[in-house]
Amino acid sequence: MIQKFRESLSLLLIGALPLHALIVTLGTKLSIGPGHAPLTELALWKELVLGLILIFSIVEIANCKLKTARLRQGFIGQAKKIPHTKYHIPKIDMTDAAILSLLAIAAALSYRLQLPLRQVAFGFRYDFLPLIIFLIVRRVDWSEWFRVLLLRVILITGGAVAGFGILTFFMPQSFFTMLGYSDLHSLYLPGGPLAAFQQIGDSGMRRIQSTMSGPNQLGLWLLLPWSIGVLELLARFDTSHRLIRLIFPQNNSSKVRWFYGLYLFLIGTALLLTFSRSAWVAAAVIALTAVLMQFSAKEAVRHILRVSGLTAMCLLLVVVLAPNLLIRLSSSRDHILKPLHAMHVIRENPLGLGLGAAGPASNRVSDACVFLGAGADTTWAADRPNLCVFAGGVQVQPVEPACHCPFVTENWYLQIGVELGVVGMLVFLLLNLTILRRLYVPNANTEEPNDILSPEVFLPFLGISVAALFLHSWEGAAVAYSLWLMAGVAFAKRDAQG
Repeated sequence: MIQKFRESLSLLLIGALPLHALIVTLGTKLSIGPGHAPLTELALWKELVLGLILIFSIVEIANCKLKTARLRQGFIGQAKKIPHTKYHIPKIDMTDAAILSLLAIAAALSYRLQLPLRQVAFGFRYDFLPLIIFLIVRRVDWSEWFRVLLLRVILITGGAVAGFGILTFFMPQSFFTMLGYSDLHSLYLPGGPLAAFQQIGDSGMRRIQSTMSGPNQLGLWLLLPWSIGVLELLARFDTSHRLIRLIFPQNNSSKVRWFYGLYLFLIGTALLLTFSRSAWVAAAVIALTAVLMQFSAKEAVRHILRVSGLTAMCLLLVVVLAPNLLIRLSSSRDHILKPLHAMHVIRENPLGLGLGAAGPASNRVSDACVFLGAGADTTWAADRPNLCVFAGGVQVQPVEPACHCPFVTENWYLQIGVELGVVGMLVFLLLNLTILRRLYVPNANTEEPNDILSPEVFLPFLGISVAALFLHSWEGAAVAYSLWLMAGVAFAKRDAQG
């Protein structure tokens, strides 16, 4: 009974997480009216559901240990082998050791540096809460019903989120203010509601974010349904995929092939309209890796060359007709300068600055800053005194005191390095590589029981890990909670199989 309830809560969490920003924005407007920051009471629903999942998991682990101890006690002194039960708790392995080591480093730094509790709490929420999810859920049993339904939920939610996102590309500003969003774009004020979309420089071109809090967050989460859709479509051109018959009775029918082709077109269109270049790179890596997993080397090369040629032509056409969509100088400059600055800080502070010193946690404990070019018009910010405005690197609002701006590294690995030092960064890299190695399945069509779910988790985990080279890709709760929970479920199956 507890297991079914835990699995149902997990499906609810994973299905609703992509809708979080829209739900909270609309709920805040309906509760207290327009123009307010998202209500904390509403925003914490996901942590409440997650907390229940983890509590039920811990209870099951405790029951498992108790039953195992009783079973062993009953066989003490008897020359019999202890019978196998479904209660299986894996021993501490390399992934667990890496997570525990990171926790120890973070605790030691927090104590040594006497960091503010609020900063440590936000740092823990972004850096460690997803890892704690993985650490716990891999130690409980998950049914086959849950594994299959999990993928269906992601596919259905992905289609809905992508479709709504494409519609928002054409909607007027009044539509978004009606839902409770601010009348601004490309800017978030701590005391106000979310902006509904961002724009690419002065071009007026929207970057959609659909039901989420930003275009990068949307693009990265769409990698989950994109990965499952790619695997399902490729299965049409080779042996039957093990999950198809659970969704459609006729595995290789042309209708199913067309369905997944159109589905990927929908997801791909939404990905393109986010204009998140990091998500584009990750989606391409996922597609190429899936082809290599699905086909023989000769067939894979043939398919990759076909798609690569068409993609190169399309990119060249975009660069010629609308270069600002791809070559965004200010954004590209930040992707170079900010990691370089982070590396300089790591070199100066090899032991780390502690949790919350960089990345999304830094955003939560710092001033809201806007950086504009030299000579830019800053009068629009005069009625927003809580906003720090810089023009050409000079603080123009407020005149004093000096603003404390967030430390953004544009790289998740360097963020960990700034916070937890060189050792912490290397341990985090080892953790990611170990998980990818264990999730990797050479042939995505294998029907061996202990490979169920692994490809569907491996591909988005790989994509997010690649995107982490250019973004704080584990920042969004929808990506971090969903993917680390799925990784824990995949590990639980493999651990149970031994």
